[in-house]
Amino acid sequence: MLQFKNAYHQQLPGFYTELNPTPLKKPRLLYYSQPLARELGLDDSWFTPDKTAVWAGETLLSGMQPLAQVYSGHQFGGWAGQLGDGRGILLGEQILADGRSMDWHLKGAGLTPYSRMGDGRAVLRSVIREFLASEAFYHLGIPTTRALTIVTSEHPVFREQPERGAMLLRVSESHVRFGHFEHFYYRKQPEQVRQLADFVITHHWPQLAGEEDRYQRWFTDVVERTARMIAHWQTVGFAHGVMNTDNMSILGLTMDYGPYGFLDDYKPDFICNHSDHQGRYAFDNQPAVGLWNLHRLAQTLSGLMTAEQLQAALAAYEPALMQAYGEQMRAKLGFFTQSRQDNELLTGLLSLMAQEGRDYTRTFRLLCEVKQQQADTPLRDEFIDRAAFDSWYQHYRQRLQQESVSDAERQQAMKKANPKFILRNYLAQQAIEAAEQDDVSKLARLHQVLQKPFDENTEYEDLAALPPDWGKHLEISCSS
Repeated sequence: MLQFKNAYHQQLPGFYTELNPTPLKKPRLLYYSQPLARELGLDDSWFTPDKTAVWAGETLLSGMQPLAQVYSGHQFGGWAGQLGDGRGILLGEQILADGRSMDWHLKGAGLTPYSRMGDGRAVLRSVIREFLASEAFYHLGIPTTRALTIVTSEHPVFREQPERGAMLLRVSESHVRFGHFEHFYYRKQPEQVRQLADFVITHHWPQLAGEEDRYQRWFTDVVERTARMIAHWQTVGFAHGVMNTDNMSILGLTMDYGPYGFLDDYKPDFICNHSDHQGRYAFDNQPAVGLWNLHRLAQTLSGLMTAEQLQAALAAYEPALMQAYGEQMRAKLGFFTQSRQDNELLTGLLSLMAQEGRDYTRTFRLLCEVKQQQADTPLRDEFIDRAAFDSWYQHYRQRLQQESVSDAERQQAMKKANPKFILRNYLAQQAIEAAEQDDVSKLARLHQVLQKPFDENTEYEDLAALPPDWGKHLEISCSS
């Protein structure tokens, strides 16, 4: 028997609108994540045709009290005012066997008071993209929301052209965003800002509840979580695409996957969102944007802390980011200890990759095959400027020889830090096109391999191949 609580509903009146989902026409469960279902205590009987109404928002489970949250935010650097759940509804918070709770949040659930000019719907391609990305991130070990079910329908939704309407059941410890705090700050409601801060501390930082310095310690942890999350993004070559403050999780989770993209060719200024005309959210801008967003959050908390306390918390960002990034990149390079030359070796390799447009994931995976005493390596064949590569490689091998680790041990460790399989845009697109024809075989196969991104999995070798040229030039917009 599933149990739900509704802490957000009960403890934060005025922070939402009570609202039931609006069903789609003839909904049908297209796909679900069996591993996540098991974690939530759901067996296969929950995903038979007679249960479709649950995943389509037609049938509410006992204990659910649906609501649409209100929040505001900065979008592309400008204040956008009130936003809120324009197409999503928080159904309830499932109580798990270990005592934790998880939000069940239905995306594409229909119009809400916060839909603005939108239609409250999601299209199948956007639902599939979020499903795959959140599952990929989870198995890469990156903090993220999760995705449980994909429901499709005959309901037409109009974007650039008519598309099939769909719904996604998203699961997360919390859906509270930076924008929640901004909403009440800009409405000059400081008591609501305090109420929300106390709510998240009570439910997600209970060890701080009642402490005199709880707000500073809590905000410092938010800063550090955000820094570590973005460091993860940078090390796997991920560009989010829409780092607006309303898309930033207070728990440091990656959320609201839209026009994201994993790097194919290494381009530091890669822009995955073709709506981002100024390149604000380019790949190499993400660390700076994360700090900018935290400054916006800090402003909303100015009634809870002194300026000195806020600055002290914000000052934790760069050290946390650099520590996490440094640890992860040393692991990718196969270094078990720290050396002054590590940064030079990393920037040297990235510079070579950028100059020749080498594939980010493939380059680091091939680096796992290097042997300390062997001058030849398959990685050399990836580069046109052999002299430049040889010069870098000589210094790299010398650095490896400073480690008291065998080649076999190092290679094994490196393969746990350098995924073989990532969610390339063209693979997601192929899965989407097949699913739009009611063929989920490509979606299922891609989902399977993304659950073990670091394994060799030779039966999936085609999913580790370099993208075709068309796959590097897919245009992904905010409607994705």
